[in-house]
Amino acid sequence: MDDIFEFKKRVDESVAFLREHLPEGGDILIQLGTGLGGLADCLEDSFSIPYQDIPNFPRSTVTSHAGQLVGGVVAGKRVIILQGRFHYYEGYSAREVGFPIRVFSLLGYQKAIITNAAGGLNPDFKPGTIMIMRDHLNMLGDNPLRGPNIDEWGPRFPDLSQAYDLKLREVAAVAAQDLGLTDIREGVYVCIPGPSLETPAETRFLRSTGADGVGMSSVPETITGLHGGMKILGLSMVSNVNDPDNMQPILLEDILAAAQANESRLTSLVSKIIAKL
Repeated sequence: MDDIFEFKKRVDESVAFLREHLPEGGDILIQLGTGLGGLADCLEDSFSIPYQDIPNFPRSTVTSHAGQLVGGVVAGKRVIILQGRFHYYEGYSAREVGFPIRVFSLLGYQKAIITNAAGGLNPDFKPGTIMIMRDHLNMLGDNPLRGPNIDEWGPRFPDLSQAYDLKLREVAAVAAQDLGLTDIREGVYVCIPGPSLETPAETRFLRSTGADGVGMSSVPETITGLHGGMKILGLSMVSNVNDPDNMQPILLEDILAAAQANESRLTSLVSKIIAKL
């Protein structure tokens, strides 16, 4: 396990760097998921900082994740977009996966919109359904808060009884209604380690837990943000629906294609949500 005090030193260095290089006044952070990088193209007064230029920032090794921080204005509000994330399956710990969220919580960002592409477990879902995350299951076998607690960052035992903020979920539902989006559902997201995709038996088990969608991200970021006092909205773009009794091959290329085909809907929804905040 990485040393928490060395980790704090690295976080503090990133915070100091970004405090000098980011404009003041932002408080909305957006984490983009697999195949969902297009929102960054919609920003006004935009700028970008490659992750490699930020001291101690992890590096994304997944080709569909750009690996840069993009800032700008959406609906009159200043936002920061994390275009590219890190995953447990890349070899990072859950604490390291949450590194950018920790940095921005310390920079004073109050709200985070965390998006992902997910496999559908709920048979009522279909490819293109946008799931507003109501709750989650952490099946990583790791937690970003494991180890000594830094009290100035947050409490030793943070409350997760409402991990995904009710008011933000209500705003998202109204925004979807305003846009005429019909394939919007609330549901439970389960995070698994990956990178192997689910077997039929695993799919059947995950359904039995009450999960509606499955992916390999978002939960470490959510826990980190909650620990740092942020309000979290989670949005999953359902790329495929798994039927354990008639399992079809699941290919990353198909997941990316489905996410990109529906990206404009998610982009419109996130923009509308920001306008309402």
